[in-house]
Amino acid sequence: MKHVLTVFRNEFRRIFALRPVFSVLVVGSAFYAVFYPQPYLNEALRNVPIAIVDGDGTSASRELARRVDATSDIAVTMVLPDIVSAEREVFARKIFGILAIPKNFERDLLHGRASPIALYADASYFLLYQRVAGGVAAVAQTLGAEIETARLIGIGVDPALASAAPDPMQLIAVPLFNPEGGYATYVLPGAFILILHQILLIAVGLLGTLPGADPSENTTDDPPPGPFAIIVGKMLAYLLVEAIILPIYLIALPYLYGLPRLGGVIPILVFAVPFVLSISGLGLVVAAIFKSPLSVQLVLAAIGLPFFYLAGFAWPTEVIPPAVHLASLLVPSTSAIDGFTRLAQLGAPLADVRGEFLMLWGLTIFYGGIAWILEVRRRQPDRRNARGAGLLEVSFRSDV
Repeated sequence: MKHVLTVFRNEFRRIFALRPVFSVLVVGSAFYAVFYPQPYLNEALRNVPIAIVDGDGTSASRELARRVDATSDIAVTMVLPDIVSAEREVFARKIFGILAIPKNFERDLLHGRASPIALYADASYFLLYQRVAGGVAAVAQTLGAEIETARLIGIGVDPALASAAPDPMQLIAVPLFNPEGGYATYVLPGAFILILHQILLIAVGLLGTLPGADPSENTTDDPPPGPFAIIVGKMLAYLLVEAIILPIYLIALPYLYGLPRLGGVIPILVFAVPFVLSISGLGLVVAAIFKSPLSVQLVLAAIGLPFFYLAGFAWPTEVIPPAVHLASLLVPSTSAIDGFTRLAQLGAPLADVRGEFLMLWGLTIFYGGIAWILEVRRRQPDRRNARGAGLLEVSFRSDV
C-alpha cells in the first residue's frame, strides 16, 4: 500500500509539473468545454435560403410560396424566372434549394387533379437538405389538405368528415428526449464523452513517455515499487483528476447549455469509475508501445476521428459491419457513450446499462493486465543488467 501511495503522489505531481500534460489535460479540457459547444447552441438550422421558380403566377402558387417562406426552416430569398438562372445561384452557394411550381398549378387543383411541384435541394449538406425538404413537404401537405377539404365541403360532404378525409390517420410526433429536435441535444452528450476519452488518453500516453515515468527512479524506497503498485498508483492519480473534470462535462455543462438531463448524479459518477480506469489502462499500453511523446500525439490524434464514427452516434450502429462493431468495443468510448447517454439524458437506472458497465470493467482489467505485463517485461532487462554487473564485480574482486 505504501508503494501505491508513493506512485500515486509522484504521478499526481507530474500531471501539474509537466507542461505538455497540463496543457492537454487541464487547459485542453477547459478550452473544449467553452468553445466546442458554441456552433451547436442554436440547436437547429433556421431560414435556409431557397429560390422560387413560379411558372403559374396565380394566387394559389403565390400562397404556396408565402407559406413556404413563413416556415422557420426556410427563407425564400429569390423569385427567379427559370430553372437555369436558379441553378446558377445554387452553384454560387447563394441558395440551397429550388422550388419549381408548374404551369396550370391552380387550375389542376381546382379541378381536383394532382398538381405536383418540384423541389431541388442541395444534398451535399445533409442538414440543409433535410430542412428544405421537410419544410416544403409540410407546407405542401397542409395546403393540399385544405384544398381537398374545401372541395369536399363544396360538393356537400359534412365539414367534420371533409376535414378528416385528407389525413384520416394523423401522426403527432413528440420527441420525448429531444424536445427541440435539435442537433446539439443529439450530438453534444456523446461528443463530451469522446472529448474526455481522447484528452485523458493523450495525457496518460504523454505521462508514460516523458521523463519521470518510472517511479522507481524517483523514490528512495527499498525495494522500489513493483509493477502492480505502479499500475494501480498511476490509475488512482488519473481517477482523482477526472473526479473534478468529468462532473463538469457530464453534469455542469448540460445544465449550462440547456441540454435535457433526466438522470441522477450518483449513477453517472458510479459509471464513470470504470470509464476512467479503462482509458487509463489503454493509455499506459499506448505509452509502453510507442515510447515517444511525439508518436503518442500523432497516433492518438489520427485515430480520434475513427473513434468518433465507431461510437455509433454519427455512423449508426445498425449499419456498422459486425466485425467492425466488435472491434469498436475495445475502445472504452463505444460502451461509455451508450451508457452515459442512457443514464444522463434518458434517466435510465444503472441496472439498464449493466452490459456497458461490465464491459468497461472488463476493459479495465484487460488493459491494466497488458500494462502490467509490459511493465514486468520492461523491468526484466534491468534485473539482468544488475545481475551481470554484480557478477562482474565479484569476478573483478576475485582477480584482485
